[in-house]
Amino acid sequence: MLTVANADLYYGAAQALRNVSLTAKAGEITCVLGRNGVGKTSLLRAIVGQQPIRRGEIVFDGTSMGREAPYARARRGIGFVPQGREIFPLLTVRENLQTGYAPLKAADRTIPDDVFELFPVLKDMLGRRGGDLSGGQQQQLAIARALVTRPKLLVLDEPTEGIQPSIIKDIGRAIRFLKDNSGIAILLVEQYLDFCRDLADRVYVMDRGEIVFDGPAEGLDDPAVRKHLTV
Repeated sequence: MLTVANADLYYGAAQALRNVSLTAKAGEITCVLGRNGVGKTSLLRAIVGQQPIRRGEIVFDGTSMGREAPYARARRGIGFVPQGREIFPLLTVRENLQTGYAPLKAADRTIPDDVFELFPVLKDMLGRRGGDLSGGQQQQLAIARALVTRPKLLVLDEPTEGIQPSIIKDIGRAIRFLKDNSGIAILLVEQYLDFCRDLADRVYVMDRGEIVFDGPAEGLDDPAVRKHLTV
């Protein structure tokens, strides 16, 4: 579903990604791990079109995306859950979900039933403003908003950040359900090692803008890999 090949990304003279390559397959969860500042979020920005790469190629569903804008990539089927959630605090939960209609044809502009099956608390809060929700509820809303777009690829940037353990378990169950029942590709950036080990089919570890390990989740127990994840 997604292939990143030999990607370099710069912010001015500072290089954030160095010859990065990875794949994310349909029906699988691919996890990218690494300490703060190693390039994980920059990689996601490149994939969703928020930051252009200087070298390399990003291919989605068989087509190179070149320098396509983020909205064009959303129309292709890339759903993005950014770090920090970025929901609209003054809009209601229903209105936040409806912002996911933007890349859809008029006939598809409905909220899928799966959204409320995965996150039933949102159904009870449709009239509540997004800013009044707890951090964990806002994270569920951000994921649900991305699912409204009917993505072929769901990209999540640190969905467990600042979330209480009970909500982390709910989010993990939702991600596993999507993998097992929807067939979409899921690309997950995380720092929470156990969360990735429990969910991921394939893991990439980044350090200083490079991929230093790729393989099955069991490889995270290798001391040579873990040294790239400890502070």
